[in-house]
Amino acid sequence: MSSTADDGDPNLGGEDVAVTEQAAGEALDLLESEGMDVDESGLRLYVQQGGCAGLSYGMRFEHEPEDDDEVFERNGLRVFVDDASIDYIEGSVLDYEGGLQGAGFHVQNPNVVSECGCGESFRT
Repeated sequence: MSSTADDGDPNLGGEDVAVTEQAAGEALDLLESEGMDVDESGLRLYVQQGGCAGLSYGMRFEHEPEDDDEVFERNGLRVFVDDASIDYIEGSVLDYEGGLQGAGFHVQNPNVVSECGCGESFRT
């Protein structure tokens, strides 16, 4: 059964996953543009094997959480994290960065001990 965490400051890390207002706004706009119900659907954030440092982040939109997901509701956005990924990313902040080098979502993860040169993979 999924559990929902929605207490605490939505902009700070801790035992859960935080989401900045900018990231939530961008994700909600994308969800709506895909015709997804923002009250039920959400952004899946996960960790997978890969990259030169060993682990990398993955993100995708899903219509609903899986039974064993942690569900974090932050700034109106639902974030789904599976049991295997939560230990790697607890305390992280999901942010959205724009700029000349390209815009996109970025995970600020306090558990990372090293990243590859391109910043696409990490090690905890």
